[in-house]
Amino acid sequence: MSMTVLEELDQAALGDFMHKFINDLAATHHAVTVAVGDRLGLYRAVGDVGPATAREIAAAADCDERYTQEWLNAQAASGYCEYDPATRRYHLTPEQRACLADEASPTFLAAGVFLAASLFKDEEKLTAAFRAGDGVGWGDHHHDLYVGVERFFRPGYAANLVSTWIPALDGVEAKLTVGITVADVGCGHGASTILLAQAYPNSTIVGFDIHPASIDAARAAAVKAGVADRVRFEVASAQNFDGAGYGLVCVFDALHDMGDPVGAARHIRSALASDGTWLLVEPMAGDAVEANINPVGRLFYSASTLICTPSARSQKGGWALGAQATDEQLQSVATQGGFSRFRRAVDTPVNRIIEIRP
Repeated sequence: MSMTVLEELDQAALGDFMHKFINDLAATHHAVTVAVGDRLGLYRAVGDVGPATAREIAAAADCDERYTQEWLNAQAASGYCEYDPATRRYHLTPEQRACLADEASPTFLAAGVFLAASLFKDEEKLTAAFRAGDGVGWGDHHHDLYVGVERFFRPGYAANLVSTWIPALDGVEAKLTVGITVADVGCGHGASTILLAQAYPNSTIVGFDIHPASIDAARAAAVKAGVADRVRFEVASAQNFDGAGYGLVCVFDALHDMGDPVGAARHIRSALASDGTWLLVEPMAGDAVEANINPVGRLFYSASTLICTPSARSQKGGWALGAQATDEQLQSVATQGGFSRFRRAVDTPVNRIIEIRP
């Protein structure tokens, strides 16, 4: 760009955008330090021994002191830990600890960076798909994606599924307590499936997913959780999973990834009992692009560009709803699948919980 053109630009607007880009570039670099800190237990170490020196934190995490010092400075500069210049000690606030160091916390967020990490590793094949218009199947991504999705979504499911989402559905909680058969379609590593089994021991929960490695991981997780007696996992798609007479079919953050969501809706309708319920959980979204120009929309549009849309394009059906599908689009899918009742049962800042019935 010539100096003449540069001089013609709005300098204030240029400065604002450059500041925004540098901030995002810094955040991108910092995300890798979050992944490293999570893998090595450094956040837990800061939370356990802080306020502490770099040497004390390195010892607690069994890491090299010089690397730990630089990592801690990166966290302090990003607001991911606190630094006291008088004592040269670092610590986590309770809020930072809940988001970064406590995986049992409903606000644990650190695992989310592994989704981004997987996409950097897949960038070349995603770029090629853009150019050719091809899909990139769920199973074609780096392993970090599957682990990151399970660990990132599990705290939210644990905090809300049994306490809020199920009670918001008409009559479903009582049926689960007595005992029904439930299908969890697109179950991934089985976090939601296992939570349902733990909460409702009289019910039988069946998890289905098209990704064999995820089903293997889910089976292992069920054994570890002690619910293998009332949970089973099978490799199957939303359009052909086995069974009939299900009292509840759940699809958590997965319908928009499907190339044939109408085919899925039709199959769910045929697999449900006459008084059954379809619990659909989808990312929060407004009814137009302009309603999603916000941090949540930024996250979901980006994820949709690199994960959800390529996944749908890799499948038969010709659909690609994207992670910001509107209520109108989702209701249309349900209606075409043979359902007549569709309502938003409850919301969270990042999810819509929808009750669909025949």
